[in-house]
Amino acid sequence: MIGSIISAVIIGAIIGGLARLILPGRQNISWGLTVIVGIVAALIGTLIAYWLGFANTRGIDWWEHILQLVLAIIGVGAVASRRPSSQ
Repeated sequence: MIGSIISAVIIGAIIGGLARLILPGRQNISWGLTVIVGIVAALIGTLIAYWLGFANTRGIDWWEHILQLVLAIIGVGAVASRRPSSQ
């Protein structure tokens, strides 16, 4: 259980950063908030992948990571659209 949480934090940080880089334009949110969104997306993505039956495969769980990345892109976009611009 603790290993799953630690891996979710690490993968979430990476996925949150990737989501921010993939989204076009500038997102007016901090990197810390980006990492938090990535962690939440990683946890939710893992839960959905578990329910769908492809969370624990041999090797790298590519479909799970793609699902996590899509959720992080949606999350970062949603959070960035709700934050007021500082311009």
